Amino acid sequence: MTARVAIVGCGSIGQKRAQALAGARLVACADVDRQRAEALARSAPGVAASDDWRSVATHDDVDIVIVSTANNMLAPIAIAALNAGKHVLIEKPAARSVTEIDGVIDAAARAGRQVRVGFNHRYHPALQKAHGLFEEGALGDMMFVRGRYGHGGRPGYDREWRANPEISGGGELIDQGVHLIDLARWFLGDFSRVAGFAPTYFWDMPVDDNAFMLLRTADDRTAFLHVSCTEWKNLFSLEIYGTRAKLQVDGLGGSYGVERLTFYKMLPEMGPPETTCWEYPRGDRSWELEFAEFLEDIRLDRAPSAGLADARAALTLVEEIHRQR
Repeated sequence: MTARVAIVGCGSIGQKRAQALAGARLVACADVDRQRAEALARSAPGVAASDDWRSVATHDDVDIVIVSTANNMLAPIAIAALNAGKHVLIEKPAARSVTEIDGVIDAAARAGRQVRVGFNHRYHPALQKAHGLFEEGALGDMMFVRGRYGHGGRPGYDREWRANPEISGGGELIDQGVHLIDLARWFLGDFSRVAGFAPTYFWDMPVDDNAFMLLRTADDRTAFLHVSCTEWKNLFSLEIYGTRAKLQVDGLGGSYGVERLTFYKMLPEMGPPETTCWEYPRGDRSWELEFAEFLEDIRLDRAPSAGLADARAALTLVEEIHRQR
């Protein structure tokens, strides 16, 4: 049976989700701006549009609810959908705080439904290839990760919802920062020691526009991460270091540049490494691949590989860094 999907939040992310349903069928969408919901509904025949998210997220004809709203509504909508027996894909960061996400975790446990968190960066081809090499043991023992991720904002950025802490729960750290944290955990594991600084350098807003993180596992594997909305030229760079090799991911496509993975393999005599490079110039299929895996999670009744526990771990680190500010 084809899975029936409802999307709550029909902005740019909701639109991307609607185009990447991997064979599932969009049956309803909702947005506080009804015209935006109606515009998305026109993308496929027979899709109902509403400005009442509750009627859509709890409707009998819906199997999966995608929640792609501002951060303050992620947890409430996810909980309502779970209470109505739906599976849920919730965009990162999944909540504004650990307390909020704990409510989603409790609702998922009671409902016995699957919840995936939208850490779609895991499904970019360069990162998929990098993680495959890591799992094969090509890097040797892991040592550290160095990551940078940033954009330059736009006129009026400091007046958008992300700049309002009541809606967003924070600034750049909770926005792009959770992606870098998630990727670092994907390669290094859980971080038990956290140091960080989340200042506001440029934008006139009460949330951070940069965040610097030094995260350490119990056995001292380390992630040094920087996220920024004062980058001016969009940037994504993730370097993954093992005792036998290094992986370097650059770009995410579009304004971030061509996505590329470079594998630097140490030679017995050391010196310049053996270098292999893969480029991925085609469009971003991460959204579709992520959702296809979620459909398989549901079919097999298995916990998603990027789930609420991963989002909770990221939010725990975000809160600790905010306390250190």
